[in-house]
Amino acid sequence: MAILLGEILQSVELWLKLMKKPQPEAYVNPNLDPVLLVPGVGGSILHAVSDPDGSQERVWVRFLSAEYKLKTKLWSRYDPSTGKTESMDPNSTIMIPEDRHGLYAIDILDPDLMIGSEGVYYFHDMIVEMRKWGFEEGKTLFGFGYDFRQSNRLQETMDRLAAKLESIYNASGGKKINIISHSMGGLLVKCFMSLQSDIFEKYVKNWVAITAPFQGAPGSTNATFLNGMSFVEGWEQNLYISKWSMHQLLIECPSVYELRGCPNFHWKHVPALELWRERHDSEGKSHVVLESYPPCDSIEILKQALVNNTVNYDGENIPLPFNLDILNWANKTWEILSSAKLPSQVKFYNIYGTNLETPHSVCLGSADKPVTDLQQLRYIQAKYVFVDGDGTVPIESAKADGLNAEARVGVPGEHRGILREPHVFRLIKHWLKAGVPDPFYNPLNDFVILPTAFEIERYKENGVEVASLKEEWEIISKDQDDLSNTADKMCSISVSHEGANQSYSEAHATLVIHPGTEGKHVQLNALAVSVDAL
Repeated sequence: MAILLGEILQSVELWLKLMKKPQPEAYVNPNLDPVLLVPGVGGSILHAVSDPDGSQERVWVRFLSAEYKLKTKLWSRYDPSTGKTESMDPNSTIMIPEDRHGLYAIDILDPDLMIGSEGVYYFHDMIVEMRKWGFEEGKTLFGFGYDFRQSNRLQETMDRLAAKLESIYNASGGKKINIISHSMGGLLVKCFMSLQSDIFEKYVKNWVAITAPFQGAPGSTNATFLNGMSFVEGWEQNLYISKWSMHQLLIECPSVYELRGCPNFHWKHVPALELWRERHDSEGKSHVVLESYPPCDSIEILKQALVNNTVNYDGENIPLPFNLDILNWANKTWEILSSAKLPSQVKFYNIYGTNLETPHSVCLGSADKPVTDLQQLRYIQAKYVFVDGDGTVPIESAKADGLNAEARVGVPGEHRGILREPHVFRLIKHWLKAGVPDPFYNPLNDFVILPTAFEIERYKENGVEVASLKEEWEIISKDQDDLSNTADKMCSISVSHEGANQSYSEAHATLVIHPGTEGKHVQLNALAVSVDAL
């Protein structure tokens, strides 16, 4: 049945491709510096290549036959001798398509999905926006997809990124490159910066990291180890891959272990794995207690919870416990990340997400239903202690890049949805100087403060000096918080000062704010009077 559905899917995909209309040629600015987009976990299309005949099929992401392809092509086992996780299917190899100079793999993750397609948009909106600014695919705009199952420091990935940077540098006529990374892509770039600092310094001009888990995402990762995860939310996840199947994939992925975070980071609020458990005192009486396990201690709980975890592949039961070999590899990765230094010629910018409840500590069981068997943790719905962040990465982690940043700016938004935020587009355009620079734009508050009038008058007579000032600005913000409030706002302030020998001065100022559809008009009127000493 699955094979028949696959044949139908291939026919539908071919028909949809023929139906797509070619896009008109976009404006091109040949003076722009090249940009390389680097996605996060799950953010690259993956193809399975059949070893016998070389045929290819997309196995990530796809909605039809998604579960079947994940199990048969992407379930994998970790090889501690190489640090690489290898697919269980011995007759296929996972590769990343390089169509459109790498952009195809990170644009729309299921290009043939017609309904609910925004759920698989990755860098799509940003690519569209940057083409409007004058970027051209293959000349100034490129993508770097990768096998996100692997470690962020896998030598094979590091070599591919080095070759990619060199090819972009040559294709753009020797211009240095701006890297824009999202999520775990920030860890990959930082590993590369640490391990191949000379190449990074030679080819990179600016690096913009968006919602990077610089100290991990411990709440989301602990929940993933125990309960799995959904790559998409809403009704689409009913058509996609079950959390259990994703769990069995991710339990052998070094990248996920690396997302547990740096074991030596000093959290302001320490993330914990919390369990309600029944204990007995010396007299045999039972009582329920809430036990809290910080990151290092939680490893033992995860080991016991997954000790008998297995997956059936091709009729064989394969054990998939919590993998201590991968954990040791991940800890060495964090040593590399912690030692990374930003070259002095490279400018670094950090955009982090805010205003969303973000899992930080995970709690299982309750006072009424305590945990009695750790192996049942996989079947218990987790509850969370939340902190501020983007829904996946806490602010505390995202801001702790350990680098000399030119700016760190918080933008309200969801972890992946932030890639569609106009505020993020304006920040990138401003930092990369993609277009005519606006000297009045303030990236920290996303305002354009435009002075429109300035008048000052002074006169002095018989020891009395009078000065009047009138100044006006337009404060323009693309995202108005409260367009319904159209009433003027006014405030006044007065100050006075008595000096020696009966000298005296005073000043009065009135500030009026007139809301408008495009922003606010601010008017300042001030008057100062000074009387000389007798």
